[in-house]
Amino acid sequence: MSETTPEQPARDGEDLAEIRAEIDELRAVPEEELTSPTPAGLLAAEPEPEPTDPIGSADDDDAEPTVTS
Repeated sequence: MSETTPEQPARDGEDLAEIRAEIDELRAVPEEELTSPTPAGLLAAEPEPEPTDPIGSADDDDAEPTVTS
């Protein structure tokens, strides 16, 4: 065991409690969110998708007639 001196006092680990709490907090966050975070404002402004008609299902009767001279 190493000696304790005024330059190196005995350590009981209490000074690491704050760091351990931060580590636990970071472990709770998914890795994907840490490497590529999504801004909260962007998530709130994301529009809801609306259903659309399939390609080729448009009614030609709805289109306005074009005038040719």
